[in-house]
Amino acid sequence: MNVVTRFAPSPTGFLHIGGARTALFNWLFARHHGGTYLLRIEDTDRERSTAEAIDAIHDGLSWLGLAGDEPAVSQSARADRHAEVALALVEAGAAYRCYLSDEELATLRDKAREDGKPVRSPWRDSTDLPNADQTFVVRMKMPDSGETTLGDAVQGDVTVQHAQLDDMVILRADGTPTYMLAVVVDDHDMGVTHVIRGDDHLNNAFRQTMVYRGMGWEVPVFAHIPLIHGADGAKLSKRHGALGVDAYRDMGFLPDAMVNYLLRLGWSHGDDEVISREDAVRWFDLAKVGRSPSRFDMDKLADINSHYIRAMDDVALWDLVAPHITPTSQHAAARVTALMPLLKDRAKTHLDIAAGIGFLIHDGAPEIDEDAAALLDEEACSHLATLLGDLPSGPWDSAMLQGFIKGWLEANSLKMKDIGLPLRAAVTGTKQSPSIIDVLAALGPDEVADRIRTTCKI
Repeated sequence: MNVVTRFAPSPTGFLHIGGARTALFNWLFARHHGGTYLLRIEDTDRERSTAEAIDAIHDGLSWLGLAGDEPAVSQSARADRHAEVALALVEAGAAYRCYLSDEELATLRDKAREDGKPVRSPWRDSTDLPNADQTFVVRMKMPDSGETTLGDAVQGDVTVQHAQLDDMVILRADGTPTYMLAVVVDDHDMGVTHVIRGDDHLNNAFRQTMVYRGMGWEVPVFAHIPLIHGADGAKLSKRHGALGVDAYRDMGFLPDAMVNYLLRLGWSHGDDEVISREDAVRWFDLAKVGRSPSRFDMDKLADINSHYIRAMDDVALWDLVAPHITPTSQHAAARVTALMPLLKDRAKTHLDIAAGIGFLIHDGAPEIDEDAAALLDEEACSHLATLLGDLPSGPWDSAMLQGFIKGWLEANSLKMKDIGLPLRAAVTGTKQSPSIIDVLAALGPDEVADRIRTTCKI
């Protein structure tokens, strides 16, 4: 089988986490089988669909590396085809024209609800001829008895009694299709073999199956994946992290980390937590998708992201950090890159790095934090003044400085605790930084001497 999957978002808002995971599962399944992954914009709701939302969907998918293999299909552009199929279903006897007025329909629905039965219009089997100008909708003619069992690739066998299915409208009175019709026609015409989507669509699958059968079309494989919940088990909301993927990009998360984390929301491969795209494509199958809702955990996402930060090339990571800072030193790039192995080891995102490198990107004495200032008392500055007079000339490297500091401490009967924290405070303005020896090597002798003189007023 030539596998074809599709992601079909409605452009009524941003691309949220649940949608991104659905896109990912479709992309992975197609890639695993050497198939095709398509994108369809379901923009038939003209009042709520916006060009901005469509752009946001494309932008988010491109950032995640999940753009479609072919240009996206616009559902609204296919309305004539949808109407054509609706009328073909009427001709085949699988659907019928219903001329009920709004008032008659309301009465019929109330009676059906009272009797616990599905909606069945009197026009279903009527031979009466309506007035020529009377408007109508097209309804599917659902079976009155029997049942349908779907062999869902995630949920297993799921059965529904036909008596539970209303004669759903597939073409409105204004000639526009409903979602139930349009999605089937589009999936068929696009050659979709596997419909992978959220399990909130499971009930729709039975109704849509009737459209496939009515047209004599092959029914695709359905795979309904559980929704994502918050860490507390409640339905995912903005307070849990149900944001657009663009928001996560703005928070400093990397696309590969997002893909890795989304993959593990509902799918597993043993105890593996960090999974490359290549391994994900090789390992992914629907049999390992769980049936229970997964829980979104921002801390876990941050942990995954920190792994990808540490694995990044130092220069590439600097390129990611640079747009978020305003360097005033011509040496900023060299200094940050030199210390990047240490900086990224402490960071969850590249924004964490950008927030903590002020002492590297600016020349001159740093602004001293209040708790660091307390370290620079008279005795500490006296030690720093002595150190200043003994500092070797450049060039510096960490190994040379390590040996120098050790010998200097012994010669002056001091311990590292006597000089380490005050030196860090004077040079970086903080009590915490990467190894002070590495910081000194990155800054160089002239910059270090200038900072000590200025800070301790030597």
